[in-house]
Amino acid sequence: MAQDEVPQDNRPQDSVPAQPAPATGDELALRRRVSDLEREEVADVLRDAAGEGRLSYAELEERLEQLYASKTYGELVEITADLPNGPRVPAASGVPAVSPHYGGAMVEAGPVINVFMSETKRTGNWLVPQRQEINAVLGDVTLDYTEAQLPSAEVFVEVKSILADVKIRVPRNAIVHLDSNPILGSISEQESALSAADPTTPATPTTFHIRGTAILGEIKIKRGPRLSKRLGLS
Repeated sequence: MAQDEVPQDNRPQDSVPAQPAPATGDELALRRRVSDLEREEVADVLRDAAGEGRLSYAELEERLEQLYASKTYGELVEITADLPNGPRVPAASGVPAVSPHYGGAMVEAGPVINVFMSETKRTGNWLVPQRQEINAVLGDVTLDYTEAQLPSAEVFVEVKSILADVKIRVPRNAIVHLDSNPILGSISEQESALSAADPTTPATPTTFHIRGTAILGEIKIKRGPRLSKRLGLS
């Protein structure tokens, strides 16, 4: 067959180049540029890990150097991949999502509660995340766990109070592990006084790990329902 009789349909130069697949939402999240504030939050995670003996001093210095040179969220995830409380990889192909899910299942990490010169309360029958972070500045925060849904046996709460008043009310039989760091502030825990007549006390106690930092502020951990609830006034 002559050269000019070769079929022309499948010539490489006539084929349409394949278009790259669009980036998924998870890929875009990992590429997102991070702020100085986010770097500082991860730096706190690294310092806490070193204080707990998870990282040596040399490892801490090396990771802090990597952290302050990082530009994307994915780099932050990589730096803290083997540590608790660091940034998480978004959900992808069979990997469970780490963002809060309020459809009745347990919530792993709730939205951060940020209060500035204002007030927020969570009371009544609400779904409790396993991890909760609170940052309060010149405000008031109340978290009442006495009537809440507690799907997890352990709850982790981290509180930073700066010139603020934070009240955490736990079930009467709750087990509380308190790590307090008052700086010209106050962190107090009410002693347990079990009462069999209290219908709100769950049969199985929940363990609360509460780490509080109070700078010219106050953090109070109380037990059992508030007085007005016990008296049937609300």
